[in-house]
Amino acid sequence: MLVLEDGNVFKGYGFGSEKETIGEVVFNTGMTGYQESITDQSYNGQLLTFTYPLIGNAGINRDDYESIFPTIKAVIVKEFARVPSNWRSQMNLDECLKEKGIPGLTGVDTRRLTRVIREHGAMKALLTDTDSSIEECLQRVRSKKLPTNQVAQVSTTRPYVSPQNGRKVVVIDFGLKHSILHELNKRACHVMVLPFDTSAETILNLNPDGVMLTNGPGDPTDLPDVIEMIKELQPQIPIFGICLGHQLLALANGAKTYKMDFGHRGFNHPVREIATGKIAFTSQNHGYAVAADSVDPKRLSVTHVEINDGTVEGLKHRAYPVFSVQYHPDAAPGPHDAADLFDQFIEVMDAQKAGMIHA
Repeated sequence: MLVLEDGNVFKGYGFGSEKETIGEVVFNTGMTGYQESITDQSYNGQLLTFTYPLIGNAGINRDDYESIFPTIKAVIVKEFARVPSNWRSQMNLDECLKEKGIPGLTGVDTRRLTRVIREHGAMKALLTDTDSSIEECLQRVRSKKLPTNQVAQVSTTRPYVSPQNGRKVVVIDFGLKHSILHELNKRACHVMVLPFDTSAETILNLNPDGVMLTNGPGDPTDLPDVIEMIKELQPQIPIFGICLGHQLLALANGAKTYKMDFGHRGFNHPVREIATGKIAFTSQNHGYAVAADSVDPKRLSVTHVEINDGTVEGLKHRAYPVFSVQYHPDAAPGPHDAADLFDQFIEVMDAQKAGMIHA
């Protein structure tokens, strides 16, 4: 059973790993891309509910992992496909979760669970098969303190290289998706992936053409040293921030962030580019956002907004070659409407290298 800290209880059938787990329960509105979502490190510490009623019909394959060792707490579905049908499939969802040590819950009314989260916000929950009473379970989940060092749990501990003959890009790993590296490599970028706590001096000594700040889990204010690192880098080198990287860039320039009620998680979020009015449908996975009224217009301009709730979805520095978006232009999974942002990053790096002013 799944016991939420507000007292709601959902009973179903276990699959995957049999271990008990406590974390933050959230929902994802995507109809596809379950493998990429489950292995996205931005879900670190969370129990992921899929709103689409059938998950796992295409199985699991070797190519769609966004990380090798996912740190998601659990997967909750209405129904999972026990017999997948896809020529790339190597195992079903149950086998994958067992292999990765991730518990699952099926047979749950995920529509009702989603309504609870939507109305009351993301909250702590316990997934268990214990014989303990509901009251005992509630006491355990309410007393549990969630970790604040989530990026440290998912970032690489050692630098590594994804080599190409081209522009040198340093990628700061806050819990990156492999699809980000694919997009940079497709554009002939020599990628150097560094741990989240790498100093600005170390980064500059590598003499990169640009720096990518990746997605990742948790509260961006838990990373004060990273914020200081960004402050030191931004006057000197082009920077492109995605998701958590976007929030950290905002904090480095005096803006504030806040925890959303239930976040944006899915692949159908409409975003408007303010300069052109163009609408893009985007892939998103975040529980924090930049407070619009905290953005200093003398330092940052808001470039994109989410149509449904008006949240800040893009920023650009007014003096430095620095920009960011709250969504995932790497689109794995999801629509490819925003993939041109990687091309924009290439253009910014080239302009900086040529000595052109980009503001």
